[in-house]
Amino acid sequence: MRTAYRVETVRAAEAALVARLPEGALMGRAAAGLAAACCSLLGRGRVYGARVVLLVGTGDNGGDALYAGARLARRGAGVTAVLLGARAHEGGLAALRAAGGRIADDPFAPLAGADLVLDGITGIGGRGGLRPDAVPVARAARGSDAVVVAVDLPSGVDADTGEVAGEALRADVTVTFGTYKPGLLVDPAHAYAGALRLVDIGLGAVLPGVPDLEALQHEDVARLLPVPGAESDKYRRGVVGVVAGSTRYPGAAVLAVTGALRGGAGAVRYVGAGGDAVLAAHPETLVHPWPPQKAGRVQAWVVGPGLGEAPGAREAVADVLASDVPVLVDADGLRGLDPAAVRGRDAPTLLTPHAGEAAALLSVPREEVEAGRLAAVRELAGRFGATVLLKGSTTLVCGGGAPVRVNPTGTSWLATAGSGDVLSGLAGSLLAAGLPPVDAASCAAYLHGLAARRASAGTAPVTATEVAGALRGAWEDVRNPS
Repeated sequence: MRTAYRVETVRAAEAALVARLPEGALMGRAAAGLAAACCSLLGRGRVYGARVVLLVGTGDNGGDALYAGARLARRGAGVTAVLLGARAHEGGLAALRAAGGRIADDPFAPLAGADLVLDGITGIGGRGGLRPDAVPVARAARGSDAVVVAVDLPSGVDADTGEVAGEALRADVTVTFGTYKPGLLVDPAHAYAGALRLVDIGLGAVLPGVPDLEALQHEDVARLLPVPGAESDKYRRGVVGVVAGSTRYPGAAVLAVTGALRGGAGAVRYVGAGGDAVLAAHPETLVHPWPPQKAGRVQAWVVGPGLGEAPGAREAVADVLASDVPVLVDADGLRGLDPAAVRGRDAPTLLTPHAGEAAALLSVPREEVEAGRLAAVRELAGRFGATVLLKGSTTLVCGGGAPVRVNPTGTSWLATAGSGDVLSGLAGSLLAAGLPPVDAASCAAYLHGLAARRASAGTAPVTATEVAGALRGAWEDVRNPS
């Protein structure tokens, strides 16, 4: 599992570790790891004679860049530092000069022929984007042919929130120290980070056991996913009720039911106007007349996909929320949802909005949600007393007092009609199987992303039906990684 910690926590851990180590040892570890990463990026045998430019701000971030630059210079690279702060780290600057590195008079000239640029302008304490004097140099670096490597964090992004409040330098690779920072895993900042490399500097022994953010990996999902036992029947595996679709959107019903069946549900009870279409696609579905409360025994409900403005839609949401089993509310079910009705439930509730739906629930512009995804998902979870899966470029899951989870398998090919309906059914089936909402939402998002990658082969457009069809393979990928 990848874990991420806020700046305040990282600073405290660094201070505790520094107190145990010889002076300069912690920065030395960071610089050694950074230099090793740069050597691997330049390629075997290409360090000698390579042209490396350091963009150096004030503070320890610039010091890390300077000490790493000194190591590269001692291996034969031509290293030039561009000083962008009022003062550079004195020890790092002395080390670079002693190793034969140069200080640039013209900040732009060295970039023209650079093979690699180290972005050490601002560190994890930076706020509000790049300073105006650094912007032209950062643009020139990004416009060069060099590989841009961010030192700990791309300059100009917020380490804690993932927000980008001004201009930032987009990296090809970010080499981060000790632990991931939330902004490296959450868009929009995540899009500036490029490939992530973590350098172990010994912080693990002094960081708290509970992180601020976490991202599941294959082994985590495999451990959480339910597996039928020899004594399992359809009720032990979980029966999920699906209230979805309408005469206008019958496909939403089919896709939500498909997601539920591919999620391992023992049975699916369907209620809605899409019964004929559902039975044509999945004859094993149990179709029931209106209202949902008369459908029979279920262990979880999914309500909302494709309901539109159909008569009785609001009543159906209220009916399901009145049940004593976990409920997932998506799409049209979220429209006008009353926080008090959700907070008053005894059973868990999972809300799965996209940015537009989240904005409506929070009464803020969509752009505000997209710019501050972490703040939005936390606010929604608190306001509704529910677990919230916020879909989008970075899918986040928040609720139950657990660390916010970020899904690492997302792909832009999921931005297609109906994919959210598949996700709802999938998550609903995991709720019915007994997974807590945070785990059900996280595992569903993970499998959903893997399925989209499988169906698209990474590069081709896909439909929601194709994503649903690839879910079986996604389960196999998780359970039997190659």
